[in-house]
Amino acid sequence: MTDRPSFDFDRFLGLPRLSGLRASPDGRRLVVSVGGPAPDGKSMRAAWWELDRTGSAPPRRLTRSLSGEGGSAFTRNGDFVFVSKRADPDSDDSGDDKERARLWLLPAQGGEARLLTSALGGIDDVRIARGADRLVFSTEVHQGATDLARDAELADARKKAGVKALLFEGYPIRRWDHYLGPRERHLYVLDLPDREPANPPRPPKPMAGDDTKGEATTATDTPDTAARPRDLTPGAGQALLEQSFDISPDGATVIVAWNRFDDLTAIAADLVAIDVATGDRRTLQDGVDGETTWTDPAISPDGRWVAALRNDRWTPERIGDVRLMLVDLVSGEARDLAPDLDLWPHGPVWAPDGTTVYVSADRRGGVAAFRIDVAADGTPSEPVLLAADGENSSLTPTADALFVLRSSYEHPLAPFRYDLTTPEQAGERIASFPELDDFEAPGVLERLCTKAGDGQEVWSWLLRPRDASADKPAPLVVWVHGGPVGSWSGWHWRWNPHLLVERGYAILMPDPAISTGYGHDYVQRGTGRWGEEPYTDVIAALDGALESRHDLDGVRSGLMGGSFGGYMANWVATKTDRFKAIVTHASLWELTGFHGTTDFGPAWEEEFGDIYRDPSRYEAANPARGVANIRTPILVIHGELDHRVPISEALRLWTDLRRHGVEGRFLYFPDENHWILKPQNARIWYDTVLAFLDEHLLGKDWERPALL
Repeated sequence: MTDRPSFDFDRFLGLPRLSGLRASPDGRRLVVSVGGPAPDGKSMRAAWWELDRTGSAPPRRLTRSLSGEGGSAFTRNGDFVFVSKRADPDSDDSGDDKERARLWLLPAQGGEARLLTSALGGIDDVRIARGADRLVFSTEVHQGATDLARDAELADARKKAGVKALLFEGYPIRRWDHYLGPRERHLYVLDLPDREPANPPRPPKPMAGDDTKGEATTATDTPDTAARPRDLTPGAGQALLEQSFDISPDGATVIVAWNRFDDLTAIAADLVAIDVATGDRRTLQDGVDGETTWTDPAISPDGRWVAALRNDRWTPERIGDVRLMLVDLVSGEARDLAPDLDLWPHGPVWAPDGTTVYVSADRRGGVAAFRIDVAADGTPSEPVLLAADGENSSLTPTADALFVLRSSYEHPLAPFRYDLTTPEQAGERIASFPELDDFEAPGVLERLCTKAGDGQEVWSWLLRPRDASADKPAPLVVWVHGGPVGSWSGWHWRWNPHLLVERGYAILMPDPAISTGYGHDYVQRGTGRWGEEPYTDVIAALDGALESRHDLDGVRSGLMGGSFGGYMANWVATKTDRFKAIVTHASLWELTGFHGTTDFGPAWEEEFGDIYRDPSRYEAANPARGVANIRTPILVIHGELDHRVPISEALRLWTDLRRHGVEGRFLYFPDENHWILKPQNARIWYDTVLAFLDEHLLGKDWERPALL
């Protein structure tokens, strides 16, 4: 047996968190974002590193700043463009040194990064034309702002007046952890400079800023040697909310999914082409009266096609499908690239030669990568399963290889290379960071399958301590995933079972009805029926895991979950007392009230219907109706800033539990949203959860976390 170091929270926190894999246009350079705790340990930040595509050389850090770096892209010449809140070194005003989102260019031949532009509302994404010196980026500006300078003036006026009020005239009004205003998301186009001057002029003097974001402001600090950013989408409102975009190789056209909020129950998104020169918009595919939402557009390298996802609207009787479509950029005609694929694709990307589309999809407890060859006339081949093992993300094709970030429940995300010249090969891991290369999981991973009452197969992941045996059975915790449309598919930085396994617990992670990766019918089976098949599948998975084995302790068992998993934890508490403890995080409790307080009510009505006309589905699945049946101690956890599942759900749950004499505790985070993101808050989360489980499953004395 190897001498494995213990896997405590500090070691977990210190593991490099890889994301955002990128390749240069010639395929010779490979970069990845590496996240970790900031020096003060109170927040997370990321930097860009370059990887050797063969794995023969160690990673090399490219960027460094106190605030970290974000979104990135390569220019056609191989220069690296990225987003950072680092201060402008050429500014002579100390007020302008406060954190603000800026766009930087790091030359391919080396040297210091130089400033391209900045925006007060942040820069959340950037795309660069493959064949032109032009980029497009997304930022937020005040309604009525004609340019970034006017946005700064409006921010300054609000600050001087001490006004933070918002006026809404439509829906939606908030997302996840913030209200949608006073800014709205726009796309800006920027032409890249030919070269950096020897003595660039100073940027304009800064103005006072919008203190709601804690940033100093200037009208703009785009160097005078570059063209000014130009708004492509004036008056967009919430049309670009949470939507992605791409720019054609010649830089003449931007493709974006354009939201249409027709009413509270019908959200659609058109696929729109924007002429960069004129700003004129042309609809390639529309949302068909609220029935279709287009997402994830990707333009082919020759500029002829757009690969995009068409998401059909759900109803309580029928789930909406997700199809990978090929759209002609001129005519708008569309065809299905994978008509027989019984999985839901996401994140299409093109091979550099434009003959192949790569896409990922949840598949049987993992996320697989597929390749689909596309003929010159747009005719697709059958999807080829390329990467079947683990969870594959950040698909990055080059001329000769497909690079991905792959994880599993045995290993965090690490870079892998698939040689496209060798068919049916498993992929080769690229040596990256010592902490990842030397990582050994504390537990033993198993894949389990059981039969539900209707004969349906229900799959689960099981992680158990290495020393679990008949003489030393491990207490078992069932962990239900969120979503609800999702699955347990790989390493998770937020919901990490290894921290519990290290403490001696076995963790069962089932994929009940409504989980993805098992075909459309499996999702349909649980849709709008949360208290039925999803619940009975969880119990069936537990019974199956305990059957005919003695290394798991079914008596000392608990159940936990977040979001939909939290809903299921609440529902389970009202239906059975077989568990010794239940942990419910960001959970739904009173469904008839929840539909009007969540930030995304239309999606809720797609599954359960119009509550004003027929509340029966809400009532049938409402855990609050069964509060009198609860006997199990419950740990309630919630963040004040959660708008997806508002804090009102936790307050009502806690009140109901106390009024009915249910033993429990309430862990409240005033500065977190749906997820617990700050490192030390996450530490408290795990410490509290483990102390609660230890108390009720192991019979230990309650040990209150020191910082609480």
